[in-house]
Amino acid sequence: MNKLYVVGIGPGAYEDMTLKAIKTLESCDVIVGYTVYVDLVKEHFAEKEFLTTPMRKEVERCRLAFEQAQEGKVTAMICSGDAGVYGMSGLMLELGAEYPDVEVEIIPGVTAALSGGAVLGAPLMHDFAVISLSDLMTPWETIEKRLQAAAESDLAVCLYNPSSKKRADYLKKACEIMLKAKKPETVCGIVSQIGRKGEYMELYSLEELKDVQTDMFTTVFIGNSSTKEINGKMVTPRGYRIS
Repeated sequence: MNKLYVVGIGPGAYEDMTLKAIKTLESCDVIVGYTVYVDLVKEHFAEKEFLTTPMRKEVERCRLAFEQAQEGKVTAMICSGDAGVYGMSGLMLELGAEYPDVEVEIIPGVTAALSGGAVLGAPLMHDFAVISLSDLMTPWETIEKRLQAAAESDLAVCLYNPSSKKRADYLKKACEIMLKAKKPETVCGIVSQIGRKGEYMELYSLEELKDVQTDMFTTVFIGNSSTKEINGKMVTPRGYRIS
């Protein structure tokens, strides 16, 4: 059968890609992706054919990848982080029913909750939830319910897509929901441009986080009731007895 891979490329830096992802892209004839993601890997796979589409052209991008595979070219659709966490793998598998002669294989990558968590320290050592604040495909009312449930159950929370030009106050709104169930002094952190030039991290209290300006390249971490700051790092204890 014709082969189509869906590859998570991690946070952006070549050294943060998994070995399996690198070997898969090396084996491909064509690499398809969102323009920004293609730019992150292009220099490392310069001999490949690259095809791109802009943001909000996800369906067209997926069909383009299937069409390349149907022509007998080994093809990869790349996604930042992990392809199965707010990535393209679900859509690719849905559309795959229309292309029975193309075999789809998912190659995992390192999602921002993990790569960003490593920059901050160990914020996700216990149970946690990952929630996107983008309401492009999920109603804000649903996002609110998920935030409230996560806060009330004392989960550590990782927020993707915390704000954008059109959603400048969404992180503030999320923090206000969290503050109904979490203490104002709850330890939180942000990481911007994970694994890329300009990487930046900072710790805040939940009350302070409410007024922090972020963007789509920022990942936000909100601790649980036991999360603490240790030597400038955000740590959520697992519960081991150390004394």
